[in-house]
Amino acid sequence: MKTIQLSDHFTYSRLLRFVMPSIIMMLFTSVYGVVDGIFVSNLVGKTAFAAVNLIWPVVMMLGTLGFMFGAGGSALVAKIMGEGDSRYANRIFSMLVYSSAMIGTIFSVLGVLGIETIVKWLGAEGQLAEDCICYGRILFPATAFFILQNEFQNFLVVAQQPKLGLWASIWAGVANIFFDWLFIGVFHWGIGGAALATGLSQVVGAVIPLWYFLFCKNSVLKLGKTRLYGKAFVKACTNGASEMLTNISLSLVNILYNFQMMRFAGENGVSAYGVMMYVNFLFISVFLGYSIGVSPIISYHYGAKNQAELQNLFRKSMVILAFCSVGMFLGSELLSRPLSRIYVGYDEALYQLTCRGFLIYAVSFLFSGVNIFSSAFFTALNNGFVSAVLSFSRTLVLQSICVVVLPIFWELDGVWSTIVVAECLALVMSLGCFRGFKKRYGY
Repeated sequence: MKTIQLSDHFTYSRLLRFVMPSIIMMLFTSVYGVVDGIFVSNLVGKTAFAAVNLIWPVVMMLGTLGFMFGAGGSALVAKIMGEGDSRYANRIFSMLVYSSAMIGTIFSVLGVLGIETIVKWLGAEGQLAEDCICYGRILFPATAFFILQNEFQNFLVVAQQPKLGLWASIWAGVANIFFDWLFIGVFHWGIGGAALATGLSQVVGAVIPLWYFLFCKNSVLKLGKTRLYGKAFVKACTNGASEMLTNISLSLVNILYNFQMMRFAGENGVSAYGVMMYVNFLFISVFLGYSIGVSPIISYHYGAKNQAELQNLFRKSMVILAFCSVGMFLGSELLSRPLSRIYVGYDEALYQLTCRGFLIYAVSFLFSGVNIFSSAFFTALNNGFVSAVLSFSRTLVLQSICVVVLPIFWELDGVWSTIVVAECLALVMSLGCFRGFKKRYGY
């Protein structure tokens, strides 16, 4: 079968074939995250499970550099390739990878040194605090690999190797599941074993693409000699700021959610919300994967000034997202009880709490697909400002307001409803931006 090129005209079939590896990659990543949570919850206990969910937003905040350089850098590199300057594109690519590796190493050191302060700030005490510290001290040293893993997934699509990104994710996922089984199920290392398993899986997910970019002679993108290109570096950072802000915002909002859950339902609330986050990623991974897969195509045709293909990609994307949104909502409603039972079926009160939250939370999947795509779409058009505004509003501003205000009226149901109300308001903003910028970009 002929390799699909970024310069091609995309029918529905060709578009889905091109983005499918990215979608499967994100699905598989979410599946091994789900399995990771199942191991911790069922074999270590709900306190350890709550600890992982308390500290994980901090891990994600440190890893946001990969999303910034991956999304912003890949859009810039794909645009430069569309303009016909592959040599310069490779130099920018190399600069971004080397920079993120160095900064990631610094983040690793800061994370290990500051873990006790972080845990105290999160409000954890007793065994919950001890589990948080243990998990963070073991996992933070892998931060540089986590950043590279996230970054390479975008650049592999630009290199026209989305299938390699899929295989890297599969091997990372297999490694995580295997080491979870070995360290937790066989060696009984508890939460420390869970952290070590996750860290090793991040190493696997980063090393496979790194090897490809270093040694594959036929790669469109290659790691090589470079220098600091100040304007390009700033452009990549500002363009990818929306993705970084999205993940930082999600982490901060998750911390707010955890505070509210502790207030209304205690440790059980944090555990229930943790189940929601694992399963939420499972469902929205389709939207995330599609956005990752289609973004380099949009950037390429924007750089090539091919407005007809931009219009084609935009129309087809909206149709695909509409079908997926309805499918995600129906699937989540049908699977809410089975998935909740897998995680917390050993505790009836926790199980009922989780099921109740799931039925409300699932409504948000009707709106989140377009919102996720809208931010990625403007990033692909190298308009980091609009993308950042959409992401920042959706993931931080709207959710923060809702998670504080809604519980005043509806208590715990208000916490669960936060995401639904926030996504509805964000959809209005996304559609407004699509309409407002259509003449400027010609999509």
